[in-house]
Amino acid sequence: MIATFFQTLLAIATIILLARLNGLRSFSKMSSFDFALTIATGSVLATLMTTSSPIWPVITALVTIFVARYAISALRVQGGLAETLSDNTPLLLFYEDRVLDDNLRLARVTRDDLRSKMREANALEPDAVRAVVMEATGDVSVLHGETLDEKLLEGVSWGHASKGAGTPL
Repeated sequence: MIATFFQTLLAIATIILLARLNGLRSFSKMSSFDFALTIATGSVLATLMTTSSPIWPVITALVTIFVARYAISALRVQGGLAETLSDNTPLLLFYEDRVLDDNLRLARVTRDDLRSKMREANALEPDAVRAVVMEATGDVSVLHGETLDEKLLEGVSWGHASKGAGTPL
């Protein structure tokens, strides 16, 4: 019991130190890569707190995750292959009054899921929704209002759909 107490304190100190060294992006969910490493960090941290085995391999694993996060994030900023390999592409699910059914199937999202996300975003009418995007992290963004600047859809995949395709909600 005392060992678990001290291991938990060590785990907390280690994670604080690593997060301070790595910076603000340490636990972000800006990309699918970030999300996966945040989950892995939690798993390794739980092991560090509860293991009866030597703790140094677990601390090494935690440090390795943070070093990998830092290195891959630095490479992603430069663009190119690292970004392509580490990130999913956002996918358009709804555009200007049209449900992109093929893209819903591609993302394994139902129309009920889509309506739920619209309600969650306080979209009062489907006509007011300009676009719904499944982001690289799995989050869903609902863009609503009078107009939509197409620049917001740069980098978003149309999947199997094209402008003007789809069915009404």
